[in-house]
Amino acid sequence: MTPRSTSSHRWLILATVFVNLAMVYGLWYSYSVFLVALLRDFDWSRSTVAGAFSALLLVYAALSPFVGWICGRVGARRLILAGAGMLAVGLLLAAETTKWWHLYLAFGLITAVGVTLAGWLPSIILVRSWFLDRVGTAVGIVSGGIGLGIFAVVPVTQLLIDFCGWRWTFRILAVAIAGWLVPATLGLVRDAPGGGFELVAAQDTSSDEAGFWRLPVALRQPRYWALAGVFFFGNLVTQLLFVHQVAYLVDHGASALAAASVGGLAGFASIVGKAGWGALSDRTGREVSYSWALLCLVASIGVLVLAGQQPGSCLPFVYAILFGLGYAGTAALTPPATSDLFAGRGFSAIFGSLQTVLGIGAAIGAWIAGKTFDLTNSYTTALWLALAGSLAAPACMWLAAPSRPNPVPRGKK
Repeated sequence: MTPRSTSSHRWLILATVFVNLAMVYGLWYSYSVFLVALLRDFDWSRSTVAGAFSALLLVYAALSPFVGWICGRVGARRLILAGAGMLAVGLLLAAETTKWWHLYLAFGLITAVGVTLAGWLPSIILVRSWFLDRVGTAVGIVSGGIGLGIFAVVPVTQLLIDFCGWRWTFRILAVAIAGWLVPATLGLVRDAPGGGFELVAAQDTSSDEAGFWRLPVALRQPRYWALAGVFFFGNLVTQLLFVHQVAYLVDHGASALAAASVGGLAGFASIVGKAGWGALSDRTGREVSYSWALLCLVASIGVLVLAGQQPGSCLPFVYAILFGLGYAGTAALTPPATSDLFAGRGFSAIFGSLQTVLGIGAAIGAWIAGKTFDLTNSYTTALWLALAGSLAAPACMWLAAPSRPNPVPRGKK
């Protein structure tokens, strides 16, 4: 182990990225409460309002391979700084929305570019490059920042909407996010020298194998596509629930603030879940940990149905805890699973391509729940789809089998 791998500086970077993700994804998941406010103020269908979030996800999907590629060349720090600026601009423009296409342009496009540049993909590439010796644990810890954002920012967003309206809430979030991300990234974040790749030799795989895995080669591997199924189905389910859970509970009699608090509790549970699943997966394997996490997700869907029948009981909060634990597995375990199978200099491009699959699955989940509601005036069909996705995702993880070595095909070394 090199001196740098034990330096305290990497833990400062980890802590900074933790807070960065809390800010960026606190905004991301606050869209569930903006959805309710926008439906109240505009005569738009539910699928139209949810479609702006799906547009964000599709832009994220389209940009991710490029962002992964360029991150491996210019470093994550520059991308995060550029993304912070784009986020602020997008949110300020979203505050001026008067027509549906304004929302799609400001939030679905400009904000989406900011999220892609400042969010998950460059952050994971950065953290992985500093923690090649403890990928699962580090990703589990840092992804807990997203849970903190859900726990803290989503309820605060609802309070701000109640106090000053959704337009000023967009403006306040723009100032807060840029006010943290820019100075914190400039002052505290550094890219690992050489991208951290001098540590690849210390991993279980050989240096030749680590250098072999590039995106064109990975695309020809069945295990890549099984892993893509994990990204697709897992995020279809979680984004479907995240975007519509507040509206679902409000439809069934809960107050908007109580429903937003349920989302916040899910975020708190995911902080524990992400650190726990990540550390557990370093010991038991990604497949076992992911299966337990998705079992929590399956249980949460059943409890949500019951919570709709008894919104004044403790069931919405039981749902939140189970959902937070289940969601945590989909976020914390997929980056180390990708690293297990496709380590090396090609990791950033490979992981970026899988973010495209993630974005497509998430966009479909967010939109189709709104569309089926418009057609049936019920979320029943969407919840059945979520249940099916919750079973398909762990099946794909076992097919990908990241705990088994992924040898270079013969004649390719």
